[in-house]
Amino acid sequence: MSETDQKNTHFGFKEVPESEKADDVRHVFDSVAKRYDLMNDLLSMGLHRAWKRAAVACTELKAGDKVLDIASGTCDLAIRFGHIVGENGEVWATDINRAMLSEGLRRIHATGTQAHVAQCDCEALPFEDNTFDAAVVSFGLRNMTHKDRALKEMTRVVRSGGRVVVLEFSHCQKWLKPLYDFYSFKFMPWLGSKVAGDAPSYRYLTESIRMHPDQETLAGMMHEAGLQPVKWTNLTFGICALHIGVKP
Repeated sequence: MSETDQKNTHFGFKEVPESEKADDVRHVFDSVAKRYDLMNDLLSMGLHRAWKRAAVACTELKAGDKVLDIASGTCDLAIRFGHIVGENGEVWATDINRAMLSEGLRRIHATGTQAHVAQCDCEALPFEDNTFDAAVVSFGLRNMTHKDRALKEMTRVVRSGGRVVVLEFSHCQKWLKPLYDFYSFKFMPWLGSKVAGDAPSYRYLTESIRMHPDQETLAGMMHEAGLQPVKWTNLTFGICALHIGVKP
């Protein structure tokens, strides 16, 4: 493909060639990996833990089930899933970023969780069709170059009757927007510079939230990926949203 034929995509508020976005995102998470969990606690005031508990509950997993945790990062959800599915179940934690997954693998070993780890791209998953009882992506979909491809891949690897769960930042209620914008564009990069030594990465993460599809649009994308029904619910006034789709 020639340079003139290349499509562009969003990297935060900037437009970049699609071929460059994955590397740009990788640099962001390489930078923040060591302080990622701490920053999540600080920036959400611990709320991300409640949001993730809600996502785990929506999978309706039980002992012996198989689950895929996409963009697993530091593997906090994979560890929770390990406790649910038990020794007879199967947990796979995947991420495209080696630095993040290395942190996750360290935590898996430290907790004694039985989980498999694989570095791979969600847009081309190395799993057979109809493998998992649930596939989950938590705060990772907005960083993917082709969200539609990622959703189709997640749908492909889930069995009939299985669930695809997406937990992601979304569009907050209008009354909250001025305060949320100040917090996002001023406070988050400042705290990123003080704690993680990296304001630009947290500025990108803020911008990526604003460029992510709203709740209704994402529900439509999940339906187009082959999921029905698709339901969603707002968490904390729409700061994030939880989407659940079922594979027919």
